Amino acid sequence: MTIEFKLHIKNRVKKGLIRIIFFISFLTLVSIFPRMSLAARLKDIASVKGVRENILIGYGIVVGLKGTGDSSAEITGQSLGRLFFKLGLDIQNNANIKSKNAAAVIVTAKLPPFARVGVKLDVTVSSIGDAPSLEGGMLLVTPLRAGDQNVYAVAQGAVSIGSVTDGSSKVFPTLGRVVAGATIEKDLDSNFSMKKNFRLALQNPDFTTAARVAALINAELSGKFATARDSATIDVIVPFHYEGNSVELLALLENVDVHVDSSAKIVLNERTGTVVMGEHISISPIAISHGELAIEIKGSPKGSKPERMIQFKGGSSVSDLVKALNTLGVQPKDLTAIFQTLKGVGALQAELEIM
Repeated sequence: MTIEFKLHIKNRVKKGLIRIIFFISFLTLVSIFPRMSLAARLKDIASVKGVRENILIGYGIVVGLKGTGDSSAEITGQSLGRLFFKLGLDIQNNANIKSKNAAAVIVTAKLPPFARVGVKLDVTVSSIGDAPSLEGGMLLVTPLRAGDQNVYAVAQGAVSIGSVTDGSSKVFPTLGRVVAGATIEKDLDSNFSMKKNFRLALQNPDFTTAARVAALINAELSGKFATARDSATIDVIVPFHYEGNSVELLALLENVDVHVDSSAKIVLNERTGTVVMGEHISISPIAISHGELAIEIKGSPKGSKPERMIQFKGGSSVSDLVKALNTLGVQPKDLTAIFQTLKGVGALQAELEIM
């Protein structure tokens, strides 16, 4: 396709044309080389059903604070009362205890797949009362439960206050971490090596990619062992000679290179004017007039080119359009309006997402 941009700019035209000539030279060189789809390992684009992290959560008490604990939180007082009773202290009527050196917290952690008893985990500690800071505190023994309400780990340790830097350092004193502060106390029931079949789930569903993955697995195993069930699911039967060795089978398959396919999509950030696009995006012949700018895209040139006509050959037509508009200093809101117009009249052969 030949793409022509008919530009009518009162000011900045000469300067803009010089910049466009530079981009034309660059695009001409790029268009010489064919497009190539980069391959990705299967392990980077798909996950195995059942092999995932599990979220653990628990309620705990942080003590040892220097007057920065909960001032009047009733739940903290009740927790301290019950704790003292379990430790053998005679607390009359299980009365609430007030202390600014203690704070109620929620403790969370991620239980990795196949983690075993004795493995250490990092935990996050978050204040739930009005404690202004957890700095210098010590998290007392806290059971951590999964969604099935079973305790899989126990946490305890000194709380470290983290910080987030975004130009200026900001510290969040009500949020902290205990590095290697939890110990796994219960294994997840799993006998993965004896599985007779397993299911792969693509992170970005696509029918072409799913069919391609199934074909590559069958070629690798020299038989019909994989089937694409839908755009995101591939079922794999464990071959006879891999029975009892599913781990070795997955180690082989997860390193298979897959050329990932995707639908044409353009993401445009209206605030910054940033445009992100994939390949295989084209624009149908059309003419647009937007303010002082006139754009004409033709399938093939006929007759002599009018004054200030720039011609592009080959390459991504959408990429050419974006670069030309940016060179001319088109504002982000105008760029958004142009792409919305192209999409509205059906000239843009891609999904458009505006952030």
